[in-house]
Amino acid sequence: MTADELFQKLNNIIKDNDPRADTDLVWRAFNYANKAHDTQKRASGELYIIHPLMTAITLAEMNLPAAIVAAGILHDVPEDTTRTIDDIEQEFGSEIANLVGGITKLGKIKYRGIERYIENLRKMFLAMAEDVRVVIIKFADRLHNLETLEAIPPKKQYRVALESLEIYAPIANRLGMGEMKGKLEDAAFKYVLPKEYEWTQNLVHASERQKHGYLEIMEVARKDLSEAGVKDMEVHGRAKHLYSTYRKLLQHERNIARIYDLMAVRVLVPTIADCYAALGIIHGRWTPLKGRIKDYMAQPKPNGYRSLHTTVFCEDGEIVEFQIRTYEMHRAAEYGIAAHWAYSEEDENNKSGDQLNSSMEWVTQLADIQKEISDKKTYLHSLEDLKIDVFRDRIFVFTPKGDVLDLPEESTPVDFAYCIHTEIGNTCSQAKINDEMVSLDRMLKSGDLVEIVTDKNRKGPNPDWLKFVKTRHAKTTIRQYARAGISEWIKGVIPGLKK
Repeated sequence: MTADELFQKLNNIIKDNDPRADTDLVWRAFNYANKAHDTQKRASGELYIIHPLMTAITLAEMNLPAAIVAAGILHDVPEDTTRTIDDIEQEFGSEIANLVGGITKLGKIKYRGIERYIENLRKMFLAMAEDVRVVIIKFADRLHNLETLEAIPPKKQYRVALESLEIYAPIANRLGMGEMKGKLEDAAFKYVLPKEYEWTQNLVHASERQKHGYLEIMEVARKDLSEAGVKDMEVHGRAKHLYSTYRKLLQHERNIARIYDLMAVRVLVPTIADCYAALGIIHGRWTPLKGRIKDYMAQPKPNGYRSLHTTVFCEDGEIVEFQIRTYEMHRAAEYGIAAHWAYSEEDENNKSGDQLNSSMEWVTQLADIQKEISDKKTYLHSLEDLKIDVFRDRIFVFTPKGDVLDLPEESTPVDFAYCIHTEIGNTCSQAKINDEMVSLDRMLKSGDLVEIVTDKNRKGPNPDWLKFVKTRHAKTTIRQYARAGISEWIKGVIPGLKK
């Protein structure tokens, strides 16, 4: 498509989302960027303006307001043309200039290898803490870069794709942006693990058994819900993303027959009451599979995901997963934190990016962490801890008072204790999970009720805990105590060190 055709597509998406949207702003941004990039071309040979337009289309498809879409169009102007951030501010105002400036800061990384990886992490953390909208624009930018990787050398293809799998997709997941996470992973998958990508793709294509049956199941579900009086509902299928399928295959000994959500039936209804009513109707038709009913409405996932999941035995022994949620929950599940801006211009004026950022405690923690470990040596030492804390799948566990704590997968009662308070971690002596006394290295699971027993006479953590704790805070605190203990021992055996 030409630049004009792409802009027309962008304009149509914006108008369909909100007829009152400021399309004039987007038009001015397009003209400005088009003139600035002029005859510049990408490695693929196409005009450079195509890339920012594709970035903006992704943002518009997320129902984001005109200012963010315009920033998407302008995001490469300061870095790749003679126009500056000041020029953009003069033409479009401080909000758009700040967004574009944030993208420009993320783009200027000249390191290689592990140094580049570390600097990318640091800049992403800072950008999220300052204005998470910058990172949302960066996701859209990175997605189109991944979709056009074939034009660059293989080594660079691998580096960009690996960085996307290890940094961008996990952050999208933590921000609740499920659809963006899936798209980034799938686009990167074939460059990072080409043989596994081809194997997974062939396996999924060979498993066509579900497609026709799913159409019939969806029609039966739609009819049952309608006859039961559930109004304004939608029933449609959702194919699992390829990389997510691959990860699940590894968990199930590469046996695709054991993956029940290769395709899922999604039921969208207006209210929470309708969700539970729909669950009852589906269970009235089909028998649920034991242990596969999950209520993420009563207990949302740490990234905010809310839905009802159930897996049922359908006709001919077919096992099918249903996902039931409200339309609002669906928008949040697809777009995560970006859904906060997916409102009309009038509503948007009453919302503050700063307020949203301040409510995201883990983002603030990331900014604090990067300040603590600004030197390369410390950063390298802490990199694996960071990847576990930030990017590993999350679980949610409960305190005896009913509070929910968000921890990385495979966390232990000691991690839980340090999450509550450093002193509780330091004096932790025993733990109960669901009223059962367990060892301190026991791995926690989502939904566990955890109680920590402390010993006030304990002088500090056991250094052996480092063998099984997962969170950065627990590891850092235990290491500090271990180093302090060694220092005291040295002072005791070497008189010259005594003061």
